[in-house]
Amino acid sequence: MTAALSQAPILEARGIAKTFGRVTALSDANFRAYSGEVSAIVGDNGAGKSTLIKILSGALTPDGGDLTLDGTSVRFNSPQDARDHGIETVYQDLALAPALDVASNLFLGREARLPGILGRLGFLDDRLMRERARREIDDLHVGLSSVQQPVFTLSGGQRQAIAVARATAWGKRIVIMDEPTAALGVRETAMVLNLIKRIKSSGIAVIMISHSMPEVFEVADRITILRLGRTVRQMRRNESSMTDVVAFMTGASVEHIAEIES
Repeated sequence: MTAALSQAPILEARGIAKTFGRVTALSDANFRAYSGEVSAIVGDNGAGKSTLIKILSGALTPDGGDLTLDGTSVRFNSPQDARDHGIETVYQDLALAPALDVASNLFLGREARLPGILGRLGFLDDRLMRERARREIDDLHVGLSSVQQPVFTLSGGQRQAIAVARATAWGKRIVIMDEPTAALGVRETAMVLNLIKRIKSSGIAVIMISHSMPEVFEVADRITILRLGRTVRQMRRNESSMTDVVAFMTGASVEHIAEIES
């Protein structure tokens, strides 16, 4: 058990609601993330996981409810708002530029310019970016021979690692991951899960969506279960089993309780 388990949440969502026309994506979603922990969000298809993640990352604004960061009420009107607060998101598509090298991808949209007049003319500081990229890659123990490798030459797991390294390089408080092991093989999945463990050990809060219960139970400290747009349970990982989590996801636990009460 980490020390963070007894601390106040770094990010908390209470009563989050979001509708798209007549479709209610979220009606009463609650969530908490803690520094130095992995907080998993699970639920069946249509439970509202992706909508909640987009609200936490600033891609969507909620119709109702409250968000607090370090106990202070916040409202993210764009992904840049969230990034300005130290929150980075790794989506399933990774948002990498395959033709560019690793260092260029880590600084994509945040390119470092040379000092003085050359920087004002638009010349980039390639040496600085490569040195910084090398440090970030080494800190996460990502096995790359060179940060000048084009991304298209990398494996799926290595590309995921580059996207994660970029997020941790800039998101010094919270990193959000949407299905980080989707479409990866066994070996690459293990690499990404170890990467997640190293990120949380650095004190960063990790928020993860996953359909894989074994992966959730391997890396998560807390689990939030959504069903039909509502949070039905928030628990520490050691408070329940995979079977119990699936039962809450599908509504089987609620039906069982109703049968007993009747």
